[in-house]
Amino acid sequence: MAKVTIYTRGFCPFCSRAVSLLKKKRADFEEIDAGMDAGKRAEMIQRSNGGRTYPQIFIGDQHIGGCDDMMALEKRGQLDALLTA
Repeated sequence: MAKVTIYTRGFCPFCSRAVSLLKKKRADFEEIDAGMDAGKRAEMIQRSNGGRTYPQIFIGDQHIGGCDDMMALEKRGQLDALLTA
């Protein structure tokens, strides 16, 4: 499976929803709490080319966007292929 990195912050319902889907998919993911860490937030913004909302999700080196973007991939049946690449 591809490595997934998800930048989150506490008490974020979109973050919880995205993490829940990744767990359901049994994806290997690293969760980085960037909510209160300025350095991690800056890293997230740079990696996502300006994405400032939470979560920001990467599969391998590919930035897929946020929770809604990942859910859209799932709905279209494209998420599993990315996760198993």
